[in-house]
Amino acid sequence: MRYKAYILVFFILLGGTLITGFNVAIDKIDNLEFCISCHYVKATIYQEYKQASHYQNRTGVRAECDDCHVPKPFIPLVISKLKASAHIYHHLIGSINTPEKFEAKRLTMAKRVWKTMKETDSRECRSCHNKSAMDPSLQKRRAQIQHRDAEKNGETCIDCHKGITHKPLHKELEEQDEGEGEEEGFVL
Repeated sequence: MRYKAYILVFFILLGGTLITGFNVAIDKIDNLEFCISCHYVKATIYQEYKQASHYQNRTGVRAECDDCHVPKPFIPLVISKLKASAHIYHHLIGSINTPEKFEAKRLTMAKRVWKTMKETDSRECRSCHNKSAMDPSLQKRRAQIQHRDAEKNGETCIDCHKGITHKPLHKELEEQDEGEGEEEGFVL
C-alpha cells in the first residue's frame, strides 16, 4: 500500500515539475526579443511591425508577437508551441533561413495563421479587442457598417484585418487564386 502512495507522490511531483518547467520555458521564448532573434524575421516581419498601429499608436498600448500568435489557454498554448517547432526544423534544414527564402514561403505560412485565427474566432485578437467594449460612435461610419455586417455574416476579425500588422499579402493571394497554386509539402 505504501508503495502505491510513493508512486502517486512521485508522479504528482514529476507532473508539477514538468508543468513548471514548461511555463518557465514559455516565459523565456514568448517575447519580442526572442521572436526577432532570427535575422530573417528581424529583416522582414519586425520592420513591418514597427510601422503598424500594433507597435505604436495614440493609446500607447503595444501588442507584441505573443499577444497575437500565442493562445493564452494552456492546451491551445501547448499545441501552438508544438506546431511552432516546425519553424526551428525549417530553419535548420535551410528552407526559411534567409529573408529571401522566408519571403518565398510567406504566403503559405500566412494562410495557415489566417486559417487558425478563423477556426478560433480570432481568439488572440479578442484577448485585447473586446467587441462589447467598442464604442461604435467613435468609429468611422464605414467601420461601423463593416463591423455590423461582419457580425451578421458570422465573420471574425481576421476575415477583414489580414495584413493589419504585417505587409498585406493580398496581391500574392489573388495571384495564387488565379492559378499559381499553393506550394505543396511545406508545413509550418
